[in-house]
Amino acid sequence: MMLILEAYFKNYPARRKVAEFLFENGLSVKNGKVYLRDVEVPISELARIIGVNRKIVYHTIEYIEKTYPLKLIFAKLNPLPSLIDVAPLMGWEVLEIELDKDRYLQGFSDVLRLLYENGVPVMEVFSRNLREEPTKLYIVIDGTLPVDVFVRVKEMEGFRKLILHTPEKDKEKFVCNYCEVKYCPKRVLVEKMASP
Repeated sequence: MMLILEAYFKNYPARRKVAEFLFENGLSVKNGKVYLRDVEVPISELARIIGVNRKIVYHTIEYIEKTYPLKLIFAKLNPLPSLIDVAPLMGWEVLEIELDKDRYLQGFSDVLRLLYENGVPVMEVFSRNLREEPTKLYIVIDGTLPVDVFVRVKEMEGFRKLILHTPEKDKEKFVCNYCEVKYCPKRVLVEKMASP
């Protein structure tokens, strides 16, 4: 999608900024207006949040609607609801896994297979594999990720980084140089067992 925006907005950097914001947030453009699903979004608020004047937002909307390929895309955009941000509030863990681009499909498959084989209940899977961004896989699980699964994820081919978001309060403990774990209950348990 970013290549499409680059092609159509290469001479309009301010309009591109608006178009990228609309795309990234799933805001649609229809009949000269911007919508969040069926709710109209005020142009003045969009301009303020994006950091442009209202005229730029209006020109972007007009340009999108008169450019047929852009009109087709932007008329169908919708935000995707996700449990990623609310999962820790619900007592669930979120695995945020970064994979090598050339190993994305295999890594995606390997992680899901590993969770299935170890009986880890998956609530939601969300993934992004855009050309300009790091390849990321987000998996919301009900419960706690077993230590051996955690270790096996890190050993997978194509693995780059794992961040584990947990419902715990202290979220600044690190397990290793490759993985950031915001409060790892497994490490705390191991430390408690090791101390007399």
